[in-house]
Amino acid sequence: QVQLVESGGGSAQAGGSLRLACATSGSMYSNKCMGWFRQAPGKEREGVAYIFTGGGGSDYADSVKGRFTISRDNTQNTVYLQMNSLLPEDTGMYYCAAKGPACTLNLMAFPYKGRGTQVTVSL
Repeated sequence: QVQLVESGGGSAQAGGSLRLACATSGSMYSNKCMGWFRQAPGKEREGVAYIFTGGGGSDYADSVKGRFTISRDNTQNTVYLQMNSLLPEDTGMYYCAAKGPACTLNLMAFPYKGRGTQVTVSL
């Protein structure tokens, strides 16, 4: 059974930082595209960032470029999302997802998803 386990969510003030982590098994991690997605209350889920665990290539949604950084630790089968300069509109449930090596910010292409971790940013 594929498991993606998110951690690191919580509350922060605008301008603050949080770091999310997504841990998974080696078979799900190796040479895969790992993505972070989020869903704000009343809105559709949107892609935030992805990284290819094999080579480290990554991309971001325009709304988070320059503020968020996705990274990986291949020794821990873990992907991180460092979120700086947080804004209230970053509030939402953040999900980790995995798919084959072709990366995309289209959540529909990711067959494996975690249960999510809540991020709340206040003024």
